[in-house]
Amino acid sequence: MSGNPLGNGVCHCLACQRRTGSVFATLAAFPVPYEVTGRATEFVRTGDRGSRIRFRFCPICGTSLFHTEEGQESSFVLVAVGGFADPDFPPPQDSVYDSRRHGWVRLPPGTIAHEKDPD
Repeated sequence: MSGNPLGNGVCHCLACQRRTGSVFATLAAFPVPYEVTGRATEFVRTGDRGSRIRFRFCPICGTSLFHTEEGQESSFVLVAVGGFADPDFPPPQDSVYDSRRHGWVRLPPGTIAHEKDPD
């Protein structure tokens, strides 16, 4: 990806915990259009509000790469922040499904916590 993200955040939902093998997912939203080079394998999951989310990951090593929400593909793409391997990447602005956050996880000051997925 190039350019600045529209925003970034963390998700503590149980599906993201299972998908990442971690206690949360860290995501950055980027505007479209975007370009994908190489191949990606897809997995589609239905979210709590009924939206279908299409996750893409590397078919060789399994690394989570990016995902889109059906109906929102023309607005933004969500990219896994860990894929940038940049320790200076900006901290999250939002924490989604904070109700499922592990008690020992501390958020940076100023992070807006949402009990579930905000509408």
